Amino acid sequence: MDLPTSIYQNIIDPAVLDDVLPLCELAKNFEEAGEFKQAAETLSPFWSGIPNRPITKGLEERAQAELLLRSGTLTGWLGSARQVPGDQEIAKDLISESAALFEKLTLPEKIAEARVDLAVCYWREGALDEARVTLRLVLDNFQQSGSDQRLRALLNSALVEWSATRDQDALQICTDAVPLFNLSTNDALKGKFHNTFGGVLKNLGIAKNREDYIDRALVEFAAASYHFEQAGHNRFLARVENNVGFLFATIGRFAEAHQHLARARTLHLGVGDHGGAAGAEDTRAQAFLLEGKYEEAERVARRAVHTLKQGGEQAVLAEALTTHGKALARLKQMPVAKAVLDQAVEISQTAGNPDRGGIAAVTAIEELSDHLPVDALQNYYRTAETLLSHSQNASIRTRLGECARRVLSVALGDADAAAETITNGPPLQAGFSLDSEVLRYEGNLIRRALEESGGSITRAARLLGVTHQGLAFILNGRHSDLLSIRTPVKRRRRSIIRHH
Repeated sequence: MDLPTSIYQNIIDPAVLDDVLPLCELAKNFEEAGEFKQAAETLSPFWSGIPNRPITKGLEERAQAELLLRSGTLTGWLGSARQVPGDQEIAKDLISESAALFEKLTLPEKIAEARVDLAVCYWREGALDEARVTLRLVLDNFQQSGSDQRLRALLNSALVEWSATRDQDALQICTDAVPLFNLSTNDALKGKFHNTFGGVLKNLGIAKNREDYIDRALVEFAAASYHFEQAGHNRFLARVENNVGFLFATIGRFAEAHQHLARARTLHLGVGDHGGAAGAEDTRAQAFLLEGKYEEAERVARRAVHTLKQGGEQAVLAEALTTHGKALARLKQMPVAKAVLDQAVEISQTAGNPDRGGIAAVTAIEELSDHLPVDALQNYYRTAETLLSHSQNASIRTRLGECARRVLSVALGDADAAAETITNGPPLQAGFSLDSEVLRYEGNLIRRALEESGGSITRAARLLGVTHQGLAFILNGRHSDLLSIRTPVKRRRRSIIRHH
């Protein structure tokens, strides 16, 4: 579509001034159907596209706010699809400005819409805390249960917790929201909900080895596909295919997995979503890893990373880097694998997505423990334990515990030599006490674990493969001389607020 000459002069043609609100509504309809290019073209009399600001001079405040919101959300979506750096920041600025105008005009539903769109931008960047706070603000201040904006806030809250590996929280949000979404007539919104609910159930099914959750996830994905097809929303239909493909890969049905993942990539590319296609490539690389096809995994993961590095979605990039680092390690390219995994940890922490960085650190221990000095492994473990402190994913917690035992095994690498000394050493003398020797060896192990964990009982317990309570009992009973090594117990202040 040819742009009016006046747009380059920061002036809107007076002939189209009255068309702003109707065209914004039409652009929103295109946007909800995933047709972002058509939506942007609809706004072309007022907006020349990324990275430009829409022309608002001469418009009423309501029209200004709508135009800023639509151009802001489209900047976020198109920036994600094209992987253009800096677009999420531009999107956040435009949406924030629109929210301020809606507040001035006292339009609660539009305020909620803008804040949900702002939270989506935070989520894309991996800034999960900011997204969580923004969505909580919507849910606290906008109580219309049947409104699409409240449903969007619930949906994206579940998505944020899912991304943060807080699977139980995400499951609770989805379960509570089912009756509300059942009443909705918005196919695109219902499709997104079923896809998110399916993803949560998929994660829980894999982590807990629950076939009933896996079956329910497949039902949710089927429902999501139906609603997206009804809405003509190929972009999100591709995301469903990606989720189904990964689910089949985890249960060993690789032929079906690759069929779904190939379709996901094709659908993404069909709507110009290169970021989504790169995400499907990362999932495909993970499937190749599960299959034991490491060269294919490395090649596909490298391609995904190359695409994602061009955009601003740091959490997705960190996940792809973790996959690539794992593939490199399996190909025995250890120095490069370490550099890639370190990059994943750093990017995740900078973006505000600690769980993704923790998973990268866990992967580093799992894949590189035979090739790294003990101090490097200990640093990875401390990083992983800190970053995953709020994770509710059972399989991740299991992996973290296994990493603790692996690090301890490396740290106590002289244990075999000690055992050899006991076996082949001098004859036992009269007065030798097995109980005393066992107690001494136990004390040395606990001392070592406390020192390695900086005096933290919790960390030391994980290193030793025992519970926090179990280690505290041993310390207070058999090894009270080691209590001075532990960090002081901090009394928790009693809240003056009763939490329900």
